[in-house]
Amino acid sequence: MTRTREDVLRLVDEAGVRYIRLCFTDILGKIKGMSITRSELEQVLDEGQGFDGSSVEGFARIDESDLMAIPDPLTFRIIPWEIAGEKIAMMFCDIQNPDGSPYEGDPRWVLKRQLARLKDKGWTFYVGPELEYFYFESDKEAKVLDHAGYFD
Repeated sequence: MTRTREDVLRLVDEAGVRYIRLCFTDILGKIKGMSITRSELEQVLDEGQGFDGSSVEGFARIDESDLMAIPDPLTFRIIPWEIAGEKIAMMFCDIQNPDGSPYEGDPRWVLKRQLARLKDKGWTFYVGPELEYFYFESDKEAKVLDHAGYFD
């Protein structure tokens, strides 16, 4: 599904979203982010949101720390629960330098660059999550409820 800037604004207004979480990952894959209000959303969609990259482990030194988080409308989602009675949405961001060039330490940029290299070679990259979990009898001891495997 293709989402545009206008789609995001419409969905936020229709759902009554008050806060939007701008997310990105650090070089270790940990989700980082900042929140903006609905009133800030249009400007942030147009210009991005500045932040101090030296505050993110592994991103930038203090003397070169100005970075921009550029929201990707394709990743817009309304979070399916409320926090303190408020509806919240989220978007993942691309990280850029102040001049608009991609930030080399942004894991999304690294992935996009590698996918382009694979495409240039005629290869296709497929990936999917594999979710695993265990049921425990209690939170006091890690004793599983059963010992079944797949298809049991």
